[in-house]
Amino acid sequence: MSDDLKRGLEGVLVAESELSYIDGDAGELVYCGYSIEDLAREASYEEVVYLLWHGELPDAEELSDFESWMAGTRSIDDEVLDIVRNLAEADEVPMAALRTVVSALSAYDEDADHDDVTDLDANLRMACRITAKVPTALAAYQRIRNGKEPIEPDEDLDHAENFLYMLNGEVPDEVLAETFDMALVLHADHGLNASTFSAMVTASTLSDLHSAVTSAVGTLAGSLHGGANANVMRMLEEVDESDVGPTEWVENALEEGRRVPGFGHRVYNVKDPRAKILGEKSKSLAEAAGDTKWYDYSVAIEEYITEEKGLAPNVDFYSASTYYQMGIPVDIYTPIFAMSRVAGWIAHVLEQYDDNRLIRPRARYVGPSNLTFPPLEDR
Repeated sequence: MSDDLKRGLEGVLVAESELSYIDGDAGELVYCGYSIEDLAREASYEEVVYLLWHGELPDAEELSDFESWMAGTRSIDDEVLDIVRNLAEADEVPMAALRTVVSALSAYDEDADHDDVTDLDANLRMACRITAKVPTALAAYQRIRNGKEPIEPDEDLDHAENFLYMLNGEVPDEVLAETFDMALVLHADHGLNASTFSAMVTASTLSDLHSAVTSAVGTLAGSLHGGANANVMRMLEEVDESDVGPTEWVENALEEGRRVPGFGHRVYNVKDPRAKILGEKSKSLAEAAGDTKWYDYSVAIEEYITEEKGLAPNVDFYSASTYYQMGIPVDIYTPIFAMSRVAGWIAHVLEQYDDNRLIRPRARYVGPSNLTFPPLEDR
């Protein structure tokens, strides 16, 4: 065994996958052989979920059946809604609330107690329920903590439209629905990122699907992973409230030793392809609304950081202003990330179950040695 230490497992190959491929030098992202640019512009989120879980795009009949099945499983049990209500009224942190709800869904899933945790059919049924119910729970949580009653899901709306409807109480226009659907597609999977890997580690012990997704939610909550998008928007709000322009604000922040969120990536050496697509959407939304302030701030900051630090923006950078212009509250940006990424988490868990080996790395011991155990009275 090699004694080379790879902190953070950087560059270490631990699995083979047919799900997503990233070329960090070329700035390319592929799901199951299809470029993210094509999928973002041509495919719905439901099509991408089907692709990740089945390895191929659905035909018209398969897509219709899948959409109907997803839409028909959106409602959450009254007991789960009670949990959501209690968490919202207790002002629980959104990602912590989501983590609790995902775990609780197991108690009300008829397939959760099946004997073989690797049973593909049972796992696909649970996968569909988890993916469909997370938006319902998240929208209910957001409304309850704002003193409003939850809205029942509408089976006639697609996944993206229905969430915005449950969140805001009105069916979104075509532009908002299309933009949000595209954002869900862009966030659906991204190789062995930290949350996906934590889901795989959990699954590798032959723990169940709900446990694996719960692990992933907990991992995504960190500011170095899913929490970055909310931090980007908070930064833009600080810029807006300051007495200086975005470039000077960033200069001052860097001089103070602050980190500018939304830049750099463990995998990409160039601009994240998802950031390119969301940047275009952010600009379109801004121009349609007649207020390009947030987009202009973002562009100015991107140009400065790229020129001065050689860092390119990642997907979090432009998802911030995109979501903000859609009226989405900042502190549920990361739960929305989870709402999308659950499809990829589940796909990797299914892949792990299909050819499982316990994931068990080792650490190099650097502690003391040859100590003599002292009696209690001598310590």
